[in-house]
Amino acid sequence: MAHLHTIVFSAMMAAAAPALAEPAALRDYRGLAITADGKRIATLESLDPGGLPLRPHAIVVVRDAASGAILAQYDPCATCIYDHPAWSPDQQSLAFISADTRAGSATVYVAGSAGAMPVASIKGVASTARWSPDGKLISLLATLGAKKLAGAVEAGARQIGEIGTQEDAQRLALIAPRGGELTMLSPPDSYIYEYDWTPDGKGFVVTSARGNGDNNWWVATLGHVDAASGALRVLASPKMQMNIPRVSPDGRSVAFIGGMMSDFGAVGGDVYTVPLSGGEPHNVTPRLAGSFNGLAWQGRQLIASALVGSEHAVLSIDPAKRSTRTLWSGAVGAAGSRQGRFVFSADGAIAASVHEDFARAPRIVAGRLPRLAAITRDNDGFAPQVRATSVEWTNEGFKMQGWLLAPLATEPGKKYPMVVQVHGGPASAASPRFVSGGEQANPLLRDLARKGYYVFLPNPRGSFGQGIAFSGANKRDFGGGDWRDILAGVDAVLKTAPVDAGRLGLMGHSYGGFMTMWGVTHSDRFKAAVAGAGIANWISYYGQNGIDQWMIPFFGASAYDDPAVYRAASPIESIKAARTPTLLYVGERDVETPPVQSMEFWHGLRAMGTPTALVVYDGEGHAIRKPEHQRDQRARTVGWFERYLK
Repeated sequence: MAHLHTIVFSAMMAAAAPALAEPAALRDYRGLAITADGKRIATLESLDPGGLPLRPHAIVVVRDAASGAILAQYDPCATCIYDHPAWSPDQQSLAFISADTRAGSATVYVAGSAGAMPVASIKGVASTARWSPDGKLISLLATLGAKKLAGAVEAGARQIGEIGTQEDAQRLALIAPRGGELTMLSPPDSYIYEYDWTPDGKGFVVTSARGNGDNNWWVATLGHVDAASGALRVLASPKMQMNIPRVSPDGRSVAFIGGMMSDFGAVGGDVYTVPLSGGEPHNVTPRLAGSFNGLAWQGRQLIASALVGSEHAVLSIDPAKRSTRTLWSGAVGAAGSRQGRFVFSADGAIAASVHEDFARAPRIVAGRLPRLAAITRDNDGFAPQVRATSVEWTNEGFKMQGWLLAPLATEPGKKYPMVVQVHGGPASAASPRFVSGGEQANPLLRDLARKGYYVFLPNPRGSFGQGIAFSGANKRDFGGGDWRDILAGVDAVLKTAPVDAGRLGLMGHSYGGFMTMWGVTHSDRFKAAVAGAGIANWISYYGQNGIDQWMIPFFGASAYDDPAVYRAASPIESIKAARTPTLLYVGERDVETPPVQSMEFWHGLRAMGTPTALVVYDGEGHAIRKPEHQRDQRARTVGWFERYLK
């Protein structure tokens, strides 16, 4: 049975009001940090007018957490990109890192009443500055002589010379707040992904792996690094992916979020604890039908953020009782820091986050839980561009949720075309994100709505939001149950929305690109498709991509040990059934889904006589970054659907 719940956003009421001029630029907020007493918030803020050749330059802004008033601003390098700031234990100073991508260097700054002062500079890349518990040291993650930006979605290094002999090593480093020599601490053969100081200041808890950092996060272990010697010892090696390790205030326990996750940084799972001395992790949230994505200690308990169905929530966790209590929830997209979608004061009573939804632009919210209120108003003038509805349906014993976006104005009795957009991952989820009237936020969805399209964003099995069993339910079944879930979701929409079943489109990027390739080789319901950075042949992909370790948790074995399951999930095996006109695009230097995969599918479609086109974007990685390429890809996508669905 399908259930559609219209989410009534206050900003949608503006659609009936007289039109007002929108702000010239969207204010973007990210990288939140809150003082221990919860009275001040630091953020990275930028103004985006749209259509810029590069991401707009951000500055470090300090705001009053109650009023949102700006108390201080720091911008020591007008051509640099700033990393997330961190407050000192005495709440008087901020540490942050600037990256000069042209020079290939990074600088650590300490900012306070006297301004922002540089304390260290390295040749390479750096991130994640944090203060020691006593405030006498600043730690960071540094990659000396980096060949590429950190992260598998970034454009890969050129593959020339002997391959695989020299890998970037992201290491823990230390520097005094007043400057001096940078000390590289952790072992040079280990790549550190995340870390947290122990309360005594004598060490760190880390997630790390040896070898290639892009590839080996899926086999990372939980470990301890000694602050004096740099020695690394393993605490736990669970058969799961781990994010956000956090040491308890008494120094006895480590909490982390664990589960099946297909991309570093796309966090979702249950919360586990393990003794700092080492041992077997224990699940302390086994009964929550949701996916945790943020974590902090609050005395002997934990406070966390999670996606629960269609809503983001803040929950209190009692590890001893393995119980949770919801403190706040709302149908919004939420962003905070590397520690989660919310940031908290030391006692956990005050929270802050950046919220948005399909009709309301990003704003900073803060307050004493459970009361959160907007403290910024910079983006209030942006008008909604779509109507959003939460869709719920069931299939094969699973409960699912997705979002249906509609044009602002529709005619009674008229049927409209609909495009199904499948999210990437597969371990991810579609959640509310603002759609602007300009070039700043989700312009593709805006363009489709203005052309009269409905857009359906389903969260089938394998997605976050319904619990760890649900997010792992597509293991060894790519294109099976998840595809049937999507089709069932389309049927649910057709029962209640004015959508023309004869004019359906399909699109997606990454795993969504694979699902688009799978869809056009396993269904004739879709009359046009756009597959971005997809995977046509899991066998050949296994040997071509730069992150093959991610496939073991999802397929259960390598392509050499169990090729049958890889072939069964490969769209190219069913290419003769493909009749849907399909546009393909990919980045030239994509590490995650190499362009040869799109080429193979394009070749197969041409051999079948199926209308197709392929665009390879110069110098791009898995994420298409350059604005001119984004505009071109968007125009081609809309044009493709206009050609075959109108």
